[in-house]
Amino acid sequence: MMFLEYAVRGLWLPWAPVFLTASVDEGGLGFSDQQKSWTLGTALAIGAITSPFVAGQVADRWFATQRFMGVLLVLGGLVKLVTAYQTGYEVWLGLSILYAILFMPTLGLSNSLAMSHLTDANRQFPTVRVWGTIGWIAVLWLFPMLWLTSNVELQSLPPFFTGDRVPNAAGRMLDSVKVAGIVAIVYGVYSWLMLPHTPPKRDAKEFAFVGAVRVFSRGSLLILAVATLAISTAHFVYFLQAAPFLRAIGLADAYITPTMSIGQFAEIGMIAALGLLLKRLGFRTVLLTGAVCYALRYLIFGLHEYLPIEVIVASQALHGPCFACFYAGSFIYVDRLSPPDVRHSAQTLFALIAFGIGPLTSSLLDGKLASVCRASSQDNAPLDYSLYWLISGAIGLIGVAVMAALFKDESPADDEALAAAAHLDQPEDEA
Repeated sequence: MMFLEYAVRGLWLPWAPVFLTASVDEGGLGFSDQQKSWTLGTALAIGAITSPFVAGQVADRWFATQRFMGVLLVLGGLVKLVTAYQTGYEVWLGLSILYAILFMPTLGLSNSLAMSHLTDANRQFPTVRVWGTIGWIAVLWLFPMLWLTSNVELQSLPPFFTGDRVPNAAGRMLDSVKVAGIVAIVYGVYSWLMLPHTPPKRDAKEFAFVGAVRVFSRGSLLILAVATLAISTAHFVYFLQAAPFLRAIGLADAYITPTMSIGQFAEIGMIAALGLLLKRLGFRTVLLTGAVCYALRYLIFGLHEYLPIEVIVASQALHGPCFACFYAGSFIYVDRLSPPDVRHSAQTLFALIAFGIGPLTSSLLDGKLASVCRASSQDNAPLDYSLYWLISGAIGLIGVAVMAALFKDESPADDEALAAAAHLDQPEDEA
């Protein structure tokens, strides 16, 4: 489930900023920076905003989660296939919003479904979630190797393969949308037929979303939500500008997503160690570590004019602690503080903040920064990426400050569960 969940998203999202803004002569769609931001950030935001009201209520109260996911994914896959053949901005925007409404709920539902069937989420969820990262990496490498490069040869140094760039690379990137649609349909059928039955809590009286809001009224979750808004704003501008940025500093198109996947390789290691980190350091330190790494990564990006390109490529590894420590740690924290009858809604409410409101503010920020950081008002004018990334990093620092000053860990003091999370069977003094 996790492999397919993130493979569907990884197939098209990293490429989208390139093929949306590349000129028609290059095979792209020729959208402006603002149109790109609205097509990606705003669409995803609307999808995430609807999730707690629709998906959480349906999965918590009315229908089995795995079947609801199956319907959402098949319909979303069909929308993606239609979108791949469109060229106009208004049509792309409308279909992207519809797709986001269908797909975005599955991010939170896949997490809550997994945790519903795990006997110890602290210990087991990271080993399940890591397969999402593996799925993301697999498509980031396979698609450019098979579709954007000819005469491929493996090599020992990153990005570990070389070859000849195919003509019309930006146009061929659009094919990733078609592949994503097909994979989404396969994933939807798999969800309906193969995932474990996860029935709703029909006897609960309270509207599920109201219960989730009540959960987030707790002090630590409220602080986490505020910090997440700042962090997710900084997080999503990476997807809006990382590929064009790497292209601008000299990376070939076929090497862009393999370079970005270095972060996912690091994420695998961090997720594997997440249980141990939570045991040793606690949620507060782990979450703060992830938040700080966002600002550090953008500081390095902002200094790209003074650093060799190898350092910029290597800094992609900071995505590991960024995502694993902050986002994966946050989802586990939300699960620990959520009653079972509103768990789906609580996860989708957090996903609303992290993957809905955050991308919306990112899209607004990206459009504004793109206009401020360009030498002229023309859309194809060079972008001052140093200023762009330093401002984005400063926004991430707001989340760091909120967490550092106000967040207190309120998770249950379950020593036995935390020990299991760290895969430790020996007594504490021996550990």
